[in-house]
Amino acid sequence: MILKNVCFYNELFEKEVADIEIENGRIKAIGVIDGAGRDMSGMLALPGFVDIHIHGAAGGDCSDASTESLEKISVYLAKHGVTSFCATSMTLGHDTLMDIAKTVHAYAGREAGAKIAGINLEGPFIAMGKKGAQNPAYIRPGTVAEFNDIDSASGNMVRLITIAPEAFGSDDFISAVSKKCAVSIGHSAANAKEAQHAFDLGASHATHLYNAMTPMTHREAGIAGTALDNDKVFCELICDGGHVCPAVLRNTFKILGENRACVISDSMRAAGLGTGEFELGGQKVYVREGGRYAVLEDGTIAASISNVFDEFKNLLSYGIDLKTALKSCTINPARAIGADKKIGSIAPGKAADLVFTDGEFNIKEVYINGILA
Repeated sequence: MILKNVCFYNELFEKEVADIEIENGRIKAIGVIDGAGRDMSGMLALPGFVDIHIHGAAGGDCSDASTESLEKISVYLAKHGVTSFCATSMTLGHDTLMDIAKTVHAYAGREAGAKIAGINLEGPFIAMGKKGAQNPAYIRPGTVAEFNDIDSASGNMVRLITIAPEAFGSDDFISAVSKKCAVSIGHSAANAKEAQHAFDLGASHATHLYNAMTPMTHREAGIAGTALDNDKVFCELICDGGHVCPAVLRNTFKILGENRACVISDSMRAAGLGTGEFELGGQKVYVREGGRYAVLEDGTIAASISNVFDEFKNLLSYGIDLKTALKSCTINPARAIGADKKIGSIAPGKAADLVFTDGEFNIKEVYINGILA
């Protein structure tokens, strides 16, 4: 298939006009290509968006451990410009996490929409005092053996795991597990010294920056400030306008630049469904009228109900430059999980994941592996 006269953002995230040839689900060539094809004039092509932290959407949750739920999420995401995602679990019992891992492994490759790029284990090795909406009944010390069990059950699909380094003897865990996937600090009360030690051992990521972690003050950097201060650490940001206020987001992007932010949804099954009562990790959560996120009964923020493409448009409205916003939704998260050779930008050899929009970034068409979704 040849797409003619495509106005797109290339692998340098600069605007270019060229033909794109797609073969066997991948981009074969970009340039002036002989042969007939579909004229894409009048639309703008963006790389397929990548959400590395999403629990659910459209009534399905990754923790349901069901292919039906994964299918709902996959189809929903494709409609919203997200072409790859990490199925994200919560703090749950060992047997449940094993079931989730097996289900994701069995479903991967059969998606009806967005592709599963891996598994994100958000917990269970976190801090009780920073549990947020995680179920305290299942919080426990981390062991390499349990991680290996889950990763093995998934067919080695775990790409990211969140831990609280101060909550257990984590040195050996970080040293061993960081060789297999990205280790992220989150749901943690670690101080700056403890956070830096974890980064020195191999942790390379911060889970939903500012939320469920020690904050940065003028006297103590906390996890947030320590992550920002480390040039090799990727920082997740929920950009729904509620989890982190726009002014803080603007300041954060000034520090992170264009290569370190990973925009995530952190959404749960209520995404796309409106108001109501829902279940998240065995707990009741609520989406109120006009709410931008789900909350626990006591009002604690539980999860987002947004999606990464809408958050991309939020960033533009907050004054974040287009290149930085786009990279933060595509190549940066792909790089954070080691998938940037396959997804995250428009380049020869990569998956033909393309999001076509109008000039106002309203989605018109989405291609996943070269197939119209």
